[in-house]
Formats: sequence, C-alpha cells, structure tokens
Amino acid sequence: MANHKATQKDMRQAAKRRERNKYYGKTTRNAIRDIRAIKAGNEAGEKMPVVAAMIDKLAQKGVIHKNKAANLKSKLAKRVNSLAK
Repeated sequence: MANHKATQKDMRQAAKRRERNKYYGKTTRNAIRDIRAIKAGNEAGEKMPVVAAMIDKLAQKGVIHKNKAANLKSKLAKRVNSLAK
C-alpha cells in the first residue's frame, strides 16, 4: 500500500479512470453487439454514425488503440452496407 499522499491520490484517480473506461468500453461493446444483431438495413444505417462516434471517442481517450477502432468501424460498415443491398 502506498504511503505518500500523492501516490494515494494517484491510486484513487486511477481507480476512477479504470471504472469510467470499463463503463464506456462495455457500453460501446453492447452497442456494437446490438448493431450486429439488426437485420434491417435502414435501421442499422441510422445507428451506425452513433456507434462509430462511440468507437472514435474510445480511441481518442486511449481506451482502445486507434487501429482497433478503425478495424471495428470498417467491419461494421461492411456489415451495414451488405444489409442495405
């Protein structure tokens, strides 16, 4: 256990950030799961920009890597575009 005040504060802040990152990560994963389950092209097309923005925010905050975000968005776009046909 840390004894310095600054280290204790750092641990508290890290715990808050970890919880926040877990929440946003899980919420985004659920949104991705939900958009993958959609069978109608127009409904998926409407939700795609919202989910893409969520993924971008995770990458911007460093929760996931930017290349992983790009891969996720690419796969989702392929799926949504295939439903539109």
